[in-house]
Amino acid sequence: MFTVKKGRLAAIAAVAVGAVVALAGCASGDPLGAGSTASGDSKTLVVGSQDYYSNEIIAEIYAQALEANGVTVDRQFRIGQREVYLPEITGGKIDVFPEYTGSLLQALDKKAAGGTADETYAELKKTLPSGLSVLDQAAATDQNSWTVTQAFAKKYNLTDIASLKKVTEPITVGGNSELETRPYGPTALKEKYGIETAGFKPVEDGGGPLTVKALVQGDIQLANIYTASPNIKSDNLVALTDPDGLFFPDNVVPVVSKKVDDKTAAVLNKVSAALSAENLVSLNSESVNDQKSAKAIAADWLKQAALF
Repeated sequence: MFTVKKGRLAAIAAVAVGAVVALAGCASGDPLGAGSTASGDSKTLVVGSQDYYSNEIIAEIYAQALEANGVTVDRQFRIGQREVYLPEITGGKIDVFPEYTGSLLQALDKKAAGGTADETYAELKKTLPSGLSVLDQAAATDQNSWTVTQAFAKKYNLTDIASLKKVTEPITVGGNSELETRPYGPTALKEKYGIETAGFKPVEDGGGPLTVKALVQGDIQLANIYTASPNIKSDNLVALTDPDGLFFPDNVVPVVSKKVDDKTAAVLNKVSAALSAENLVSLNSESVNDQKSAKAIAADWLKQAALF
C-alpha cells in the first residue's frame, strides 16, 4: 500500500537499482541482481513480494499454488517498497506480484478518482503500463489507516480522521519514510483537514511490530498501520474511520506479466477467490504472534482451503 507517480517511474529507476542491491541482504539471495537469469527463462515465473511480512505470505501462497500446478517458480521476496520494486515489475523482471488495488492505482496516478472497490479495480486496469495486467481481485483487503492507541482516542474522543483536529498536544506521525510524500500522508492531513503535525518519524517495517511499539510507547501518536494487522486488536489500537475516502479500497490483486498464460492465471484467480479479509488477518497473526514462517503459513492455508 505504497505510492509512486507514473511520471516518476523513469526518474526513480536508477535509484531503484542501487536500492535493490542495498536490500539484497534482506532476502535469501540477490533479488533481481545482474546474475539472475530466471526472468529470461520462458519456463520460469519470477514471483516477488514487498518488504512486508503480510505481502510475503501472499506471494508464498501464489508461489506454492503455481508449483502445485507444475509451474517452476523463482522467489524474489522482500525486495523493498513500491518505490523500489515497481520499476522492476514494469521492466519485466517480475512476473507475479501481490498488490493492493487502491494503493497501486494512486502510485500510478495521483489524480485517480478511486471510489468503490469495483470502481478502483476498473480504473487500475485502465491505468497499468503496457505489458502488465491484473487478475481477479480478492475479497481480502489490507487498507491503509491512520491509527492511534485506544487511550489516545478516548482522551480526545477520536472516531474518524477529521476528529484529529481536536487534539491539543503535538502529534508525531510514524510510518515508512515514503509515507511523507504519499497522497494520504501528513501533507494530506493538513490540506484536507487542517490537521497540523509536529513532525515525522520514519519506522521502516511497513506498519509492523516496530511501528506498533513506537505507537504504544508514545514515541509517535499517529501511525500508518494496515487494517489486516492483528496488532490492532491485540495492542488495543483504533483505526480511525475514513468517511471521506482519503484511502482508496485496497483489495489484494495479482499483477502479472505477459508470461502468465490463461492456465496459470486460472490458478491465481482460484487463490484470490478463496482469500477473504478474515483469512488475511488470521494469516498475519500466525506470522506476528506465532512466529511461523511464510512458507509454513502458506502451506497450511492452501491445505485447509483444498484448492489443488
